[in-house]
Formats: sequence, C-alpha cells, structure tokens
Amino acid sequence: LTIGNPGPSVFLLTGIPDLEYAHRWIAIPLCIIYATALVGNCTILYIIRTEPSLHQPMYYFLCMLALTDLGLSATTLPTMLSVFLFDSREVNINACFAQLYFLHTFSVMESAVLLAMAIDRFVAIHQPLRYSAILTNTTVSKIGLAFTLRSVFMVMPTPALLRRLHYCLPNILSHSFCLHQDVMKLACSDRRINSIYGLFGVITTMGLDSVLIVLSYVMIIRTVLSIASQEERLKALNTCVSHICALLTFYIPMIGISMIHRYGTHASPLVHVFMADVYVLVPPVMNPIVYSVKTKQIRRRILWRFQRERIPDKD
Repeated sequence: LTIGNPGPSVFLLTGIPDLEYAHRWIAIPLCIIYATALVGNCTILYIIRTEPSLHQPMYYFLCMLALTDLGLSATTLPTMLSVFLFDSREVNINACFAQLYFLHTFSVMESAVLLAMAIDRFVAIHQPLRYSAILTNTTVSKIGLAFTLRSVFMVMPTPALLRRLHYCLPNILSHSFCLHQDVMKLACSDRRINSIYGLFGVITTMGLDSVLIVLSYVMIIRTVLSIASQEERLKALNTCVSHICALLTFYIPMIGISMIHRYGTHASPLVHVFMADVYVLVPPVMNPIVYSVKTKQIRRRILWRFQRERIPDKD
C-alpha cells in the first residue's frame, strides 16, 4: 500500500500501552506540564525583555533557548492531547510529516543554542575583560541566524525523503507524536537513503555540537584551573551550573531515544514511550526552572516583579 495509491492516508498514534483506560487521567499532568513550560519560558522572555540590565549575550542566548523550548512544546502539544484527552489516534500523513519536521528542527536548534551558550561561558571565563567586545549584539544575532538557518535547511529534506517511501499496514506509530525514526520503520520499501541521511544529519548537527561543547568545557576547565584563588574558581564554575543542567536534560534523553530506536527492538514498549516523552517534555519544563533558581539576576527580578519588593542586586 502506498501514499499515492489506495493505501493508508493516516498513521495511528499510540499513547501508553496497557494504560489506555487511564489516558484521560494522564492528560491532567500532561496539561500541567505544558502549562508549566509555557508560563516558565514566557516568564524568562518577559523578564529579560523588560530588564535593561539583562540585555547581555548570556541572556540573549537564554531567550533563544526559551523560544526553542516553546516551539518544541507547541509542536507536540496537539497530537499528545488528542491522544490522551480525546482518544483521537489518527493523524494525517502530511500532518505527521509536518510535525516531525518541526520537532526535529527545534531539536537541532536547541542543540545549537546549547553550543552557543557553551561558547558564551568560555568567552566570559577566558576573556572577561573583552567579553562585551567579542560577543556584541551583532555577533549574537548572526550566531542565532546561522544556527536557525542550519536547523531549517538540514531537516528540510527529511519529509521529502519520507514522502517517496511506500507505507504498508499496520500503520501504527510507537508514540503520541511523529518521529523520523518511528515513521521510517513503517515503510515497506527501501529506506537506506533515509537512514543514511538521518545518520548524516545527526552527526553533522547534534554530534558536532556535542563534540564542540565538550571541547568548550575542556578549555573552560583549563582556564579555571589557571586561576590562583579557589574562591574565584568556584565562582567561575558556578556560572556554568545552569548550562550543564540544560545540557544533561537535553542530551541524555536524546541519546537514550536514539539508542532505543536503533538497538532496543526487544525493549518494552513502555521504555520507548517513556524515553520519547522525557525527550520532548523535560527540557522545556526544566530549563526555565533551573535558570530561574540558579541565576541570581533572573531569580531576583522574578521575585521583584511578582512581589513588588525590590531585592538588592548583590552576588
């Protein structure tokens, strides 16, 4: 059966196996999670936009991260809630291709923003006196534009490559949203080109980003170790804690879901569902929480905004 012939015009999404009877109850924490992600990231954007003292490269990159997280949440929200809240599992093939395109685009973009934030931390620690001169507003804008264009154009061939494949029954996906690896497995024609391009895309984007992030932190550690005062060392490393938490919440689930799709064919369906949901839900929720708690400037301004009591800006 093919897309162009009398074949399946829809894919069937999957909620949580063996817990279909509880899907509407599961929809409640899902709604809370999405609301938390929306409020948290919008709060970060609002605080940075309205506070002139936060108009610095570090916070501009944080704005990019918040926008990416909002895009990631908005991409998966419609199908996840339709499955869990309304028990509507059908998704049109074209809509599925559009969803996976935006999902992977925002994922690649988030990886790129995390790389930019690692470079930002290295420049701030290695060249503190030249920090503002190196990372000017123009430079930050160019970095953001370059990473956005890379994400958009790198993922663009994916839907076209999927469209050329023939799909057979059963047309049941493993998750409540569309992923490239998951859709590709439903094809009954030769999918080697899709696999090769998918691997190429991952290596040249997230793979390269992760290597550069590791190199950035190697140079950060070398710079910190050259600082004589232990107090200054701890202070320098403390500026990286939030970023390290963001890296872990993004890369660990991403690596986990990639490994499961490639090598976990005999793993329980619950493992597939859990890793995929963590991959799309945890970063948008945790990133604003981590940065609000660990970044004093943002935390104090949030408290001041909501309590109407100015808190002294002291480190």
